[in-house]
Amino acid sequence: MPSMNDLVRQHTALSDSDLEWLHLLVSEWQLLSDLSFADLVLWVPTLDGTRYVSVAQMRPNTGPTSYQDDMVGHLVPRGRRPMLDSALDEGRIVREGDPEWREEVPVRVESIPVRREGRVLGVIARNTNLLTVRTPSRLELTYLQSASDLAQMIAAGSFPFPGQQVDMDASPRAGDGLIRLDADGVVQYASPNALSAYHRLGLAADLVGHHLGQATAELAPARGPVDEALVKLASGWAPREFEVEGSDGVIQLRAIPLKPKGTHIGSLVLLRDVTELRRRERELITKDATIREIHHRVKNNLQTVAALLRLQARRMDSVQGREALNEAVRRVGSIAIVHETLSQNLDERVEFDDIADRVLAMVAEISPGKVTTRRTGRFGILDAEVATPLSMVLTEILQNALEHAFGQAEGGVVEVGAVRGGSRSEPRLLVTVQDNGRGLPEGFDPQRAGNLGLQIVRTLVEGELGGTFDMLPAPERGTQVVLDIPVRAEKQH
Repeated sequence: MPSMNDLVRQHTALSDSDLEWLHLLVSEWQLLSDLSFADLVLWVPTLDGTRYVSVAQMRPNTGPTSYQDDMVGHLVPRGRRPMLDSALDEGRIVREGDPEWREEVPVRVESIPVRREGRVLGVIARNTNLLTVRTPSRLELTYLQSASDLAQMIAAGSFPFPGQQVDMDASPRAGDGLIRLDADGVVQYASPNALSAYHRLGLAADLVGHHLGQATAELAPARGPVDEALVKLASGWAPREFEVEGSDGVIQLRAIPLKPKGTHIGSLVLLRDVTELRRRERELITKDATIREIHHRVKNNLQTVAALLRLQARRMDSVQGREALNEAVRRVGSIAIVHETLSQNLDERVEFDDIADRVLAMVAEISPGKVTTRRTGRFGILDAEVATPLSMVLTEILQNALEHAFGQAEGGVVEVGAVRGGSRSEPRLLVTVQDNGRGLPEGFDPQRAGNLGLQIVRTLVEGELGGTFDMLPAPERGTQVVLDIPVRAEKQH
């Protein structure tokens, strides 16, 4: 399905600012559709003025649809739908005409001009399925009256509100709870859901007849200047979205001033009970903070262990024992780096490139100034259960390369490469560690070598990571270690 941007730019003469106004309207018109119990289709005249193109469509959540098929992208010649012509040419809402019959369903059609800065940009066709029409309730009458007021504001160019685009996925909808206020902010009607939300805040009486701003301020625990601001917000004098937290609940409110003929006649207040949602958010925040604190403490404890091992190594006379303790220091240090990174994140995933660079710098201290280490490619974001063993594997392989690939007086280069590959359903990480040193000894078998470091690598790669590990001669000179590891796909931002 083509986008609204594509259709407007391909078929119409509207400017970018006009297109932004249409986007703002479409971001808000689910409310008009729900209040009207009707489908909405936005028609815009083409560049030559001979046709209309439908650039957006909305179905109601509160009633049956009038269109089973998608209308976006359809072209209609001017003259075929006289109500569109009248609304566009005269700039007024057109309701004349008998219902249309579509697949044995009667549909009432109305046309609402979309005005911006005195110009009519297009027309909204409002289509109401009349098959289930019955005597309307007080709630439905309030919905329809509010929809009529919003339609008049759209025709006058005063709705939507510039600079007030809201996230419709997060904002309250008509079905969540609706309150209709008069021009003084007194409640004329409150839906059952709205009344339940206020009872959750602690309201003991009915809302109708009470000033919503004052009633809301009395239920909120704050006092002083906050009360005055809350009274104004809940009175619906300005288009705002805000939350009120009482002793037992939290409600989210959105105020929409109604000015169908340029004069403030009242307001719509949409609201929903978000008590449980906010409670879960607080629990998640507490959980995240606890997890980060645990990672921070683990990192500190590992650094303490590394410091003790380093201190013990300095006191040892045996060169072999001292080297073994220094190797242990680096192993512990690689795990500490991962926990330090996790302590700074909100989830259990880390950017491994930073960890790899720090491991490279830590291991390079074995041969300061002699061997150059560098990284190519990108590891990307990895889960903690992959990052921790991989950091240890990388430490062991680099340590092995720096100790055995070069002699005492030799220098060289050790390069770590990373490539993300595999399929979308089964992503993999290919890691290579290559040196330009003396190469592998004759008859060397990496799968059977008894070196402790290689044993650790095999165990972690095959057992913990579920991958494969191999050591082979480099293409030109030296040794190449290849790891092939399954990973979870990175999230796309």
